Amino acid sequence: MSRQSDFDALGFAIVPKVLDQAACGALRDLLGDAEGAGTRGMLRMPEVVQLAESLLADLVRPHLPAKPIPVRGIFFDKRPETNWLVAWHQDLTLALKERVEVPGFGPWSVKEGVPHVQPPVGLLAQMLSVRLHLDDADSTNGALRILPGSHRLGRLNAQAIQSCRETREEVCCEAKAGDALLMRPLLLHASSRSTSKRRRRVLHIEFAGFDLPAPLEWHENPAHSGPHSPLCGSPLSASVTSCQNAFLPAEPKA
Repeated sequence: MSRQSDFDALGFAIVPKVLDQAACGALRDLLGDAEGAGTRGMLRMPEVVQLAESLLADLVRPHLPAKPIPVRGIFFDKRPETNWLVAWHQDLTLALKERVEVPGFGPWSVKEGVPHVQPPVGLLAQMLSVRLHLDDADSTNGALRILPGSHRLGRLNAQAIQSCRETREEVCCEAKAGDALLMRPLLLHASSRSTSKRRRRVLHIEFAGFDLPAPLEWHENPAHSGPHSPLCGSPLSASVTSCQNAFLPAEPKA
């Protein structure tokens, strides 16, 4: 089975050594401490936009139907003073600039003042998230857990989620600092509380392979924020490692 077909079947892949240790350190210094469990709006930072539009976009481009558009960035920071768990769920909403009623989009909700909407499932299938690990992650400090292949089942209600949990073997996505986890938003995933004093920092970037129907607009749209200073010469860019098409599916861990 090819790496592409593996990814299509499983809905996730771990790409090792996307960033080296120097780049991870530079990015940790740049991001600092998250606000509570996580900081939204990371695509307002020029350095994050440059990383998303270059190295990370190269990772997701083979798996999207059109040029990848970074549309949302969140910095998660699980540490002893901000420890949490996340129940099994799918990522079903888009963060948009304002609420506009469009057929097929709904229901709407508001998170931290930002309108969110559930789009048609067909659009969610044209999205991909990259979770760039800035620390080692394992079962003791809240590494993501997933149910392989569940992204192919469409939007799931609570009963269907429970059925998946009973019939599919979960995988703990252990990763080293600098590794990237690629995953479909419809993939069922969860996260346990950390039982370790080690931090688990993750830069989460969502990519879309489509344009929104007018008049809808993304809440975070780097294309509308003007030109950004290039990363060339920065500590981050100097230590970024080339890893195009280096997809390696994760080994299941019961």
